Parts: sequence; C-alpha cells; structure tokens
Amino acid sequence: MVFLSDSRMIKPEKPLFIGILANTMLSTVPGLSGAGPNPMGSLLVPVLDAELIWQGSITSSDATPNTPTGCPTPASITRAVLDHIGVPPLFINAGLVHRPTVPVLDLHGQAGGDPRDGPAVPDAMRLYNEGIRTGKLLSAYDMLVVGECVPGGTTTALCVLRSFGYDAKVSSASVTSPDILKEEVYSAVVRRIGHSLSDPLEIVRETGDPMIAVAAGLAEGFPGTLILAGGTQMLAVAAVIKSIGRPLPEIVTTVYVRDDCSASCDKTAQDIGVPITYVDPDFGKAGHSGLDRYCIGEIKEGMGYGGAMMLGTLLGYSPEEITRSIISFVSGYSP
Repeated sequence: MVFLSDSRMIKPEKPLFIGILANTMLSTVPGLSGAGPNPMGSLLVPVLDAELIWQGSITSSDATPNTPTGCPTPASITRAVLDHIGVPPLFINAGLVHRPTVPVLDLHGQAGGDPRDGPAVPDAMRLYNEGIRTGKLLSAYDMLVVGECVPGGTTTALCVLRSFGYDAKVSSASVTSPDILKEEVYSAVVRRIGHSLSDPLEIVRETGDPMIAVAAGLAEGFPGTLILAGGTQMLAVAAVIKSIGRPLPEIVTTVYVRDDCSASCDKTAQDIGVPITYVDPDFGKAGHSGLDRYCIGEIKEGMGYGGAMMLGTLLGYSPEEITRSIISFVSGYSP
C-alpha cells in the first residue's frame, strides 16, 4: 500500500496541525451543502468537528460522527490519525456563527455572508493580516499542516477561482454534486459585482469566506513549510496566494477529490501552478462499510484528513498502521 503520489517531502521535526473553522451563509441554502442534518444545522458542523478532534467525542450535541448513511466524517479520521501520531491540533476561529466548545485561537471574525447579497467577508484584509501575524507567532514549528471546516466552502471556492479567471469546477461532499445550484450562485454573484475585480483580497471580500483570507495570510507569515490540506477549497487559497505574489505552498488532498468527475482539481492545480500531492487512503480495502462510501464519492475530503494521513507517513508511520488507527477509532462508534 502506498499512500502518497509524491514522497519527496522531508520529515518535519516539530509539526503542528491547524484547523481553520468558519461559516458561510451559503451552507444554509437548501441543497447546496451536504454537511449537517439540515441547512441550518450545517452552521454547527465546524464546532462539532473541532470538538471531536480535540477530545475524541461529541459531548455538546446528540450528533454522531457519521453521516446519515453511516459514513465516518473526515473529522473522525483526522482525530484518529492525530491522536495516533501524537501531533496536536490548533483550531483557529476565522468566523463562526456558534461559539466553539473547545479552545481556539479566536481572530474575532464574522461568519461569511451570502456573496449574492453583498460583500461576503467585509473584514478580509484584517483577517489576512491576522493570518500573517499568526503564521509568525507559530514560527517555532517547522511545518504547519493547514486543514479547514467550512460547510458550503466549495461554492465560495468556485466563486473565488472563477473571479481570478480560472475555468474551474469544484468538488462536493455529496455523491451527486449540486453543480447546477453552484453555477446559479456564481451567476448571481457575477450579476452583483461584474467581472471588474482584480485585487486578490477584494475578490475574497466580495465572493469568498473567512477561511480563505486567514489561510492565505498564514502562508505568507509562516517561515517554515506550510501544507494546504484540502481539495478545491485550498485551490482557491492558492489562487489568492499566487495573485498576491507570494510563493505557493504545496497542496495535499485525497484521490477521491482528484477522481471527482464533477471537479477539475488536477487541471486547476496545473493552471494555478501549485504543486499537489494525492493521498490514497484505500478505504475500499479497510473492511468497514462506512469507509467504503468514500470510494463511491461521499464526502471525499474534509478537515484536513488527507494532510493528517500524509503527516503520519512523513513521521515514519506505515500506511497499514495509520489505517488500523482509523478503523479502530471509527469502529468504536459505528459498525
């Protein structure tokens, strides 16, 4: 079993996993996001994901770490891997509707608005600068693996990528992507703002979400190796970084995003010029019916779980050992 499509990355001495938490009100649009039990419930998902990763269980809600179909959420995978390899998580509140239930670095951002109605991230410049300051603050670490949880964030990523001129398609947590609905949102955003934006942070301000601003700032401020752990949402971050004129960090995501026929992950990465590594969790051979669902296109990526698995490999843990830790954890609460 080989996890990584590219194994040239060096072993870190002192890594840290970052989880950027944010909301966009687009996740409350019926049918647009597969996160949460219902559209309004999607707003609580980042808080519950952080809770699961931090303490190994969800205690503030009766929610389970499975989707309604029995598929373990990405946060459960991230928890299993980070706990096994002994790498701590740091959560950043970039802009949430609900107050976090675990310790976070709070940047005092607002939840992202609906870009069809007005500027989505009015304080994008401030959040970007806070990201820079945070990156400098974390300079004692030699590697940051930056994941995210932003329900509805693939649609804001689509708006950002298209605003930069990329002919991009984005992934979705659903087996059948709501492509038509995403395109309708983008068309409405274009009708509001036109095609005249050129400043990268103005594009984030009008069309993005708080995570994108913070992650781009982290990449500028952190002096060590920074990995963007995620799929098409992190491609939007890379597009911002490139437009600002900063060196592009590497992206790590899963083969489930790469193989998503509704998305253009590999092509968009090439268009941006950002290096990308794919992790193959090989969940179809794990012997767990819920994990099998990743292989048919459910969820695909999230909460940096591909980056967590990559980090385990870099630290010397075998793919088999990492997989066993995942199966052990998810089997503790699901069949």
